[in-house]
Amino acid sequence: MFSKFHSRKGFTLIELMIVVVIIGILAALAIPRFMQATVKAKESESKTILKQIYTLERTYRQAEGAYSANLADIGFDDPGVNSKYDYAITAAAANTFTATATPDGTDADLTVTWQIDQDGTISHL
Repeated sequence: MFSKFHSRKGFTLIELMIVVVIIGILAALAIPRFMQATVKAKESESKTILKQIYTLERTYRQAEGAYSANLADIGFDDPGVNSKYDYAITAAAANTFTATATPDGTDADLTVTWQIDQDGTISHL
């Protein structure tokens, strides 16, 4: 009859506290890496669109003989409100151009401005 009162069911408070501490440590390790992955994903958007601008500029130059300083002239369709970057052609001449992707300020994690030139070289400022 004595063993009937000592049957153990459930978890003790110490066991629950240990689980909470372990979850806290795992979260402390995982959250910064998640934030880095989020920023990289958002930056990849700008690189992809800059490559699109590069292709449109090359096509425009084949047809017109020079690069354009206007995104509308080359047929660029602005991604609109879903984009975290503002796109522009900052310099254009007959044989050169530079297009930039500047963070639009809606996301504090994005601080790097990206650019692409007539050779297709993507770099950050």
